[in-house]
Amino acid sequence: MQDEIDAAFHMEHIVARQHRGPMTEENLALACSGCNLHKGTNLCSLDPDTNQPVRLFDPRKDRWEDHFRRDGARILGITDVGRTTAWLLQFNSDLNLLQRQAILEKRALD
Repeated sequence: MQDEIDAAFHMEHIVARQHRGPMTEENLALACSGCNLHKGTNLCSLDPDTNQPVRLFDPRKDRWEDHFRRDGARILGITDVGRTTAWLLQFNSDLNLLQRQAILEKRALD
């Protein structure tokens, strides 16, 4: 079953080349274009709850379920890393919520 809505993916440098991130498999991950553009070269951002600097989620080292949970179409950060990443990458923008809701509705029909 294909869940993706015709989206192209970017090859994301987890640690940007600007910050001496290597061009290795361990430092690369697929990212939707929107997330990649929001992340940019950031390695961290400010936690929206505490206003403290926090590193971003690392898909090669972190486990998704340790930092996020889904509530319907929304993705909620359950740690400082999750909150900060969800906020910076705008996981719950109107467009992302609409796309995620469409995927969930399609799954319910299958």
